Amino acid sequence: MKKLVTTFKVFAVLTVFMLSSCQNETSEIVPETTTQGISISDLKREITPPTSQKLPETVQNQLNESKKNLEKYLKNDLQITGITILGKLSTAKSVTLSHDLISDQSSMISFGNIIEPTTVRTERIGKLNSEELTTAQEGLKSMAFSEIKTDSEVLEITWNHKGENFTTLCFYNDSGIIWDNVLGGLVMMNIRGNSKESSHNAQAKVYSKWYKQWWTADWIWGSKRGEMGYKITIYYSGSTVSNTDVEDWANISLGKAKSESKVSKNSGAYGQCKFALGLCTPTGSLSFNSTNFSVSFSGLGSNMVHNGTKSLYP
Repeated sequence: MKKLVTTFKVFAVLTVFMLSSCQNETSEIVPETTTQGISISDLKREITPPTSQKLPETVQNQLNESKKNLEKYLKNDLQITGITILGKLSTAKSVTLSHDLISDQSSMISFGNIIEPTTVRTERIGKLNSEELTTAQEGLKSMAFSEIKTDSEVLEITWNHKGENFTTLCFYNDSGIIWDNVLGGLVMMNIRGNSKESSHNAQAKVYSKWYKQWWTADWIWGSKRGEMGYKITIYYSGSTVSNTDVEDWANISLGKAKSESKVSKNSGAYGQCKFALGLCTPTGSLSFNSTNFSVSFSGLGSNMVHNGTKSLYP
């Protein structure tokens, strides 16, 4: 009976120890092995080790500014806690592994406008619903195929998200950061937009006047990433508009953009146009509906969409 009690005590101690170990591991939310059976260790074996632990000045500045902006807008919710330089992608296999790893279901991703903290989400790609997952993985792989190539450098960033730790792979070159699922997934967006209006200009006996409105998206280190907008111009004499023109534009680095516009009232008491504009990061999708003349966003990712009508009077 004594032996049985002793055995039970040993078993109980081991059980407590195992449970304690499991609890200690909960602060790390990204496993080393991915759902595709590959791991960061596989990538490390294909990378040429770094000759220096010093980053290019541009990359270091981008990381420093990103830290500042994350602290300014997200406080302690999302922080960079460590950086490890891994080396250079020197083989075709290392490039392929990189593409697979950043789009793997076990990888973490962030998206949203850090200026509006309630829009920011940080989660594992595999937690997305099936439609979001497909769009996100296709977008990431397409972006990675065109941007992450042999001779790209790679470092590992350690993050703390509300007390939990995870890592991401950050790719860069001498010109700056190429992609990271958090640094590239988040944006800084001017949601109010900018506008400018001209005074009338004489063109023979006909006057012209224009109104321009645009919205911008920045990388989280502060430099401009994308812009979308429209410009309406009316030509008039006295109080009568004789003609109306409109133009539109949209562009974004490492993302998707769409813009449409049309004149809805060409002449008379005023000119009028309709506009449909959208920007998003690679994990989302934009579509244009010509029936209701609007752009809509689907999937997940940082995005900005503006649909509307503008009238301009002499």
